Amino acid sequence: MIKRLLVANRGEIAVRIIRSCREMGIETVAVYSTADSGSLHVRLADQAVCIGPPPSAKSYLSAENLIMAALHTGCEALHPGAGFLSENAAFARLCGSGGLVFIGPSPENLELLGNKVQARATARKYGLPVTPGTDAVETENPRRTAENAEKLGFPVIIKAAAGGGGKGMRIVKNAGELEENIAIARCEAEAHFADGTVFIEKYLENPRHVELQILSDGSGNVAVLGERDCTVQKNHQKLIEESPAPAVDPSMRKAMAAGAVPLFRELKYRGAGTIEFLVEDGSFYFMEVNARVQVEHPVSEFVSGVDIIREQILACTEGRMSIAPRDGTENSGWAIECRINALAPGRVNRLEIPGGPGVRFDSSLYPGCTVSPHYDSMVGKLIVHDTNREKALARMNRALGELVIDGIAVNTNRQRWIINHPIFRSGSFGTSYYSEIEKEVESVL
Repeated sequence: MIKRLLVANRGEIAVRIIRSCREMGIETVAVYSTADSGSLHVRLADQAVCIGPPPSAKSYLSAENLIMAALHTGCEALHPGAGFLSENAAFARLCGSGGLVFIGPSPENLELLGNKVQARATARKYGLPVTPGTDAVETENPRRTAENAEKLGFPVIIKAAAGGGGKGMRIVKNAGELEENIAIARCEAEAHFADGTVFIEKYLENPRHVELQILSDGSGNVAVLGERDCTVQKNHQKLIEESPAPAVDPSMRKAMAAGAVPLFRELKYRGAGTIEFLVEDGSFYFMEVNARVQVEHPVSEFVSGVDIIREQILACTEGRMSIAPRDGTENSGWAIECRINALAPGRVNRLEIPGGPGVRFDSSLYPGCTVSPHYDSMVGKLIVHDTNREKALARMNRALGELVIDGIAVNTNRQRWIINHPIFRSGSFGTSYYSEIEKEVESVL
């Protein structure tokens, strides 16, 4: 077992990693920008190192600063968390050359799967159905790009090859909008992922967004922890996730796993990963692999009873997991997660966290902390678990009502309204659901 690990991230995911490490007896070193000096992850870690000013490019995206912080503090491993450099093959390779264990897949797997363009090619190789799309967009050949988009048929969607979370993503409805939106997507991708490569896919206008949670030990042993539904989104940012997915029946669940497991097994994938699908008219299409731990992983932890961070660390540092291969049918109950977003930066004056059976709040907030304007607006995740969807929704409704974050405006009332809407309650909706009800939501709140 390693003795010390650097957490190369911030916010709630950094807190989450530190907590699992503490239970495993692993010392942690936090990194922080000058804007995050008072953050909870800095307070919880055994040591903390400042790695630069607030801009991500000069701190959390600075591979050199992160590696130096790890080596200076005697760390044996580095956990990249979610976002930032978590899917960057060059960074993983740099960790290895510095003698650090990268808590994630091998650089070769990251090149195949972390890059969305190459991931599509890999999925096709293993027989998974793929959404129609292009290779990386060539900046020097706009005519070919326009022709490829025309062949796909508008609307199309531009995506960042190296990223996720809605960053570097633009929907284009006609040819006249294409060039400008490619430029915008490139800039966003470069800013968030240090890689401006983008590609184009046919835009499915109202599918379900479903993903499988995978754990693998790097030797071919693969555990499927079931699927999550991430369909409720605003501007491609997920708002609510649940497991199991309402629209996935046992036969589709089996077919998804049957395609995913051989891919992860034959690649000898190491650690946590998520394979994402779009589901429409009873069919599913491979979208991408997130070659890291996902923000919404607590949903799968609740239904599977597995500490995903713990297994991820074991797989990457010891080549083993404490769980046996599984296909997801071992899961029990229903879990739902609501992302809690700050509507503006500010100081948290009072924080009251809901409790009771089956309630969990993952966050980096504490009374007196400051929510910075420099980073993502998500300040917490409220997760509940119960025996079925109806009971889980009742529990979430109660927990959202108990959550108090005074001093900054947050979206708890909006989340509560969404989960009580008849369409959401029905379980029958697509990714356009939120945009269709947004005016209704805003008129009420």
